[in-house]
Amino acid sequence: MNILNTSKYKRFDRLYEKLLYTQLTRNALGVLFIVLTTSFFFVMRITDIWLSDTKWNALVTVVLVYLISDIGISIVSKYPGVHRLKYAVPISLAVGAVALMVILLLRIDYSRSTLIISFLSAFFYIVFSSAFVHKYRRPKVAVVPCGKIDHLFSIPDVAWRPLKEPVYDGVRYDAVAVDFPALTAEWDKFVSDVSLQGRASISTDKLFESLTGRVNTQHISPGSDGGLIPSSFYSLVKRTSDICIALLAAPVVVPVVLIAAVIVKLESPGSAFFTQNRVGKGGKEFKIYKLRSMCKNSEENGAQFAASGDARVTRFGHFIRKTRIDELPQFLNILKGDMSLIGPRPEQKVFVLEFEKSIPFYGYRHVVRPGITGWAQVTHGYAGSEDETRLKLEHDLYYIKNFSLWLDILIVFKTIHTMLTGFGAR
Repeated sequence: MNILNTSKYKRFDRLYEKLLYTQLTRNALGVLFIVLTTSFFFVMRITDIWLSDTKWNALVTVVLVYLISDIGISIVSKYPGVHRLKYAVPISLAVGAVALMVILLLRIDYSRSTLIISFLSAFFYIVFSSAFVHKYRRPKVAVVPCGKIDHLFSIPDVAWRPLKEPVYDGVRYDAVAVDFPALTAEWDKFVSDVSLQGRASISTDKLFESLTGRVNTQHISPGSDGGLIPSSFYSLVKRTSDICIALLAAPVVVPVVLIAAVIVKLESPGSAFFTQNRVGKGGKEFKIYKLRSMCKNSEENGAQFAASGDARVTRFGHFIRKTRIDELPQFLNILKGDMSLIGPRPEQKVFVLEFEKSIPFYGYRHVVRPGITGWAQVTHGYAGSEDETRLKLEHDLYYIKNFSLWLDILIVFKTIHTMLTGFGAR
């Protein structure tokens, strides 16, 4: 999670800034805007709305949709690489769709015109406020010029300010980035003085992790693996959710898989489905199911990575790989308990044995169930070499370290975007 977006790291500490930039103020203004614009459109007194049950139901529903959407957007935007404005639209539409389904299922009477106008007002305010926050809340970080700091400056969406001398220049920063082991005596005193003034200091490693969504394996020690043990409670919740989602999705997934299987069979000889042993949770092997996207006997010379523009991939195979339709049979793996909807992608045993020798802490990715999609897939894409696998592992470790419902929700949104754009497919 982007630590600069947490309450501890804030440079807006003046009273008027706290009032202007807090979520409470933004929500209060949002509710007021929704009520006033809806009232103005119908050219009525605000009190008239309370006299109509149908209008009241519609307005209250939209206010709740707005509040839930804003909370969700605020939480999701704290993760690395997430722009608040980019997720304002899909999250608000998703919450609105759920609210509408609840109204229809419970058969609650509502005013359709009020619902539409108030939702449009809420939607406009969400987009406007998200754009405002994105523009004026760009983090500002001072960097102490000691140790390894150059890698920070390539991280976007942060105003980096390298310090030249150990004297506080009066500029307000969200935090001071410090490579603590490399501090000299004079810079150590500066960091202490800044901390006494209420300015937070944060290690460059921790800051890099929170802004990039990667855990640097070079900075993991045997005593730090406690952070890579996922919550047992959320693991249970996640497993229950996986089963429910797989069963509910079956009426849609099964027909799509069957139609795709027929096309695969017609396009090239061989079975429509492809099975292969992969390594799952706890290092146990299991049989994974996929729609065949390559020519028959494509791995007769042994396991190998798929390359960009791989000649083994069929024409229809390119399409199902780009849209991730070839992964849909793995819903059966979810029901069997081999996989989860979200988690690190499972690899073949031959690759796992090789990577465990050459990449430190590679085995840590097996502490959770592998997934159909995952943090590494939606942020890094396909790994076709050992160096890319090392980067992919850093993303997988970040997911395990930040194992949570909100991160899974973010991955779902990113996965939908990936399916539409074909990001990372080969």
